[in-house]
Amino acid sequence: MAGVTGRLVLAGTPIGDFSDASPRLARVLSAADVVAAEDTRRLRRLTTDLAITLSGRVISYFEGNERERTPELLAALQAGQTVVVVTDAGMPSVSDPGYRLVAAAIEAEIEVTAVPGPSAVLTALALSGLPVDRFTFEGFLPRKQGERSKVLAALADEPRTMVFFEAPHRLTQSLEAMAEAFGGDRRTAVCRELTKTYEEVKRGPVADLVTWSKDGVRGEITVVVAGASPDRILTAEDLAREVATDEEAGTPRKQAISDVAKRFNVPKRTVYDAVLAARDPGK
Repeated sequence: MAGVTGRLVLAGTPIGDFSDASPRLARVLSAADVVAAEDTRRLRRLTTDLAITLSGRVISYFEGNERERTPELLAALQAGQTVVVVTDAGMPSVSDPGYRLVAAAIEAEIEVTAVPGPSAVLTALALSGLPVDRFTFEGFLPRKQGERSKVLAALADEPRTMVFFEAPHRLTQSLEAMAEAFGGDRRTAVCRELTKTYEEVKRGPVADLVTWSKDGVRGEITVVVAGASPDRILTAEDLAREVATDEEAGTPRKQAISDVAKRFNVPKRTVYDAVLAARDPGK
């Protein structure tokens, strides 16, 4: 688009230790015409730590006002200004504000670039001890129990390592739901306060981490969960067939469902649904 010289910059900020900030981050913040910050107070602390002064205007840009503020920021970009987006920690758009503005800027043919920075997702993956060649980022799980269980059930056969964010006061509930959906022996790592003074990574079967978490866990939490092993990935037809085989051997259906669930480390509900589907394929 002729005449447009504005530029949108997504700037990664430290996830704990401010000294992880790059010199380029300091330069970009200092020179920005507009800094859109998820938390303006945290931005002030960061600029103090980096010993820099902002020359541009600062506006708040968080989940609650992202939709309303995006047109204002787009107008600044279209006027030729450089707009830098920063969140509380890590990269904008990753479970944080930024996506709407990126999409709008691209649609308006405005340059979009990034100042790479620390990432809780990648840091937790690297420290987890779990396979990192292929992974999926799932963000925060739903707060409601039913919705959370549904999401995790859909991920039970995911072969890639999974990364979740979680609030400390919901950690135990989420780990319990993971144990139910994935089986209690699924390898898991809970990473908290990454790069900070009290950094801790707790690794083990998810059932063990449930017990550990009940003592209370504080700080920023990232959970890394191993993907399903190939021998665990069974179709509904496979599960129904296993139940039918047990029934033919004289095991009552209810007990057969429970036995198959334990044998293949899957939730009883999954086996039950498979049996129902096999009995009445039309539903």
